[in-house]
Amino acid sequence: MKVQLIVLVLTLVGSCSTLRHAEKLEHLKNGVAFDDSKTVETYLNSITESELKTHVYAFSSDDFEGRRTGEPGHHEACNYLKAYYIEQEIKSPLGSDYFQYIPESYFSEGIKNSQNVIAFIEGSEFPHEVVIISAHSDHEGYTETEIYNGADDNGSGTAAVLEMAQAFQIAAKEGHPPKRSIVFLHLTGEEVGLNGSRYYAKYPVFSMANTVANLNIDMIGRVDESHLDAEDYIYIIGADRLSTELHYISEKANDQFTQLNLDYRLNDDSDPNRYYYRSDHYNFAQQGVPVIFYFNGEHEDYHQVTDTADKINYSLLEKRTRLIFATAWYLANSDERIVADKLEL
Repeated sequence: MKVQLIVLVLTLVGSCSTLRHAEKLEHLKNGVAFDDSKTVETYLNSITESELKTHVYAFSSDDFEGRRTGEPGHHEACNYLKAYYIEQEIKSPLGSDYFQYIPESYFSEGIKNSQNVIAFIEGSEFPHEVVIISAHSDHEGYTETEIYNGADDNGSGTAAVLEMAQAFQIAAKEGHPPKRSIVFLHLTGEEVGLNGSRYYAKYPVFSMANTVANLNIDMIGRVDESHLDAEDYIYIIGADRLSTELHYISEKANDQFTQLNLDYRLNDDSDPNRYYYRSDHYNFAQQGVPVIFYFNGEHEDYHQVTDTADKINYSLLEKRTRLIFATAWYLANSDERIVADKLEL
């Protein structure tokens, strides 16, 4: 009888603990709300497929020779990014240069020196807290006869960052600056081992302790074989790995503004592709920064010379970019920064 009583007490304690945890999660989920949804909608709508298309075509043109890390084509691509931010009057935390230089000694296999490109809009209330929106700028380069233009990988992600930067800048100029600083980070060396993000994580321009989240974009302009009959999707990877709240924010942004199918199958730790570990967000996650990796999945033109701008689904790229913008808006403007509640798990 005594044993049965002990078992009953332990069961009740366990049940109460589980209930309290479930209640906390439900409370957290219900607490995510866009109080300024009309304002968000206004600037979200400034992100257009026509402007995204302009950037993708430019960034994946033959002029940049496949954007191989450390090569002249990639240097020119970085100059394109710098010129855009100057045109939009978006400053760099690095002053007039916009480049975080990475020496040749940091790379291997004969790769020459390269650079990350960094711009930002300073926060009005919490300027030292930052939300980083990132995409890698490099690709596979060229051979004697062919150029790897990399329109999806990662012209699509690069275009998305540029369009979001413009949208946030328009908002700031019209009296709606972000409360936290928003950083637009174009990373080099992703294709050769995540080197640009690894360098940034080691020598951060903004303290990692003050980095609220990293939203990383790598290939969001195409459709993979699993979604040929239902194209309105995006793979969400990592959102719940370090922060429960970030996952709920992502879902709320989608429910309210874009209604995409958020596909989580590649976020499963048992997924053999291990995409969580394969793009630049991972170097932020290793520093305890909550991350989301936005991805359309691989397709037949992945890392092929046939990854060209004419194959991008621009209306879908627009919708996906708007989702990321809404998520970033919430992160930058919420009264409290999100908590990495799973950091020790």
